[in-house]
Amino acid sequence: MSITRFDAGPRMAEMTVHNGVAYLAGQIAEDGTQDITGQTRQVLAAIDSLLARAGSDKTKVLRAQIFLADLADFPAMNAVWESWVVPGQTPARATVQAALAKPEWKIEIVITAAV
Repeated sequence: MSITRFDAGPRMAEMTVHNGVAYLAGQIAEDGTQDITGQTRQVLAAIDSLLARAGSDKTKVLRAQIFLADLADFPAMNAVWESWVVPGQTPARATVQAALAKPEWKIEIVITAAV
């Protein structure tokens, strides 16, 4: 069975596709100066872009793992999330507080999606 890796580097790939499933690496905001609303929008746009490259889209997301640096950002993140997901096509999801790799990052999202 073939495995396709997208934007593979020495440490990781941004996305791996195998057996009809896309596994995205944790996606973070390009602009860490944005608030949680701006960072969430950036992350979801990056997810949309990666899924499109695999021939998938947000209606095929199976699972989302959301890491927030501060749980006080939960309501604002959810507002952006709820405007992004398609009603009736919402994935299984978990959200936890986590210390992210850089202090300016407020959110990281890991996605698994059908292709």
